[in-house]
Amino acid sequence: MRANINLFWILTGFFILADVVYIVWNFVFNSQQLATQSISGAGTPIEWVGTIALGLCAVLAAFIAFYLSRVQKAQGGQLPEDSANANIDDGDPELGFYSPHSWWPILLAAALGLLFLGLAVGFWISFIGVGVGIIALVGWVYEYYRGFFAR
Repeated sequence: MRANINLFWILTGFFILADVVYIVWNFVFNSQQLATQSISGAGTPIEWVGTIALGLCAVLAAFIAFYLSRVQKAQGGQLPEDSANANIDDGDPELGFYSPHSWWPILLAAALGLLFLGLAVGFWISFIGVGVGIIALVGWVYEYYRGFFAR
């Protein structure tokens, strides 16, 4: 995690530097353009969209770096990714259980497809999608309470 924190602090510095270079470049380019124009006040020497976008990229990278540093301090230890002598299996979390034989997720996806199709085409199709979705969700939740795979 320490490498990620350092990476985001470096990105913060890069975006701040890029923002300063962008502002200076706009001042130089627009001052030459404004000097050649006869109408005074025709443009501003700063381009706001790029300046704000680069500044917000720096803020976002700083937020992520600060958050990661606080998480590292709160954990008080190293992650397996930070240890040089860790095994690959040390970082494997328990992902839970998923039924490989279940057809309910496919039916639930079809119900969501009907729901969004109803929002796009005709609202009455959404009612069918909601009904099929409730049936599919209940079937998926209670799959192991009855039938061949009951526990």
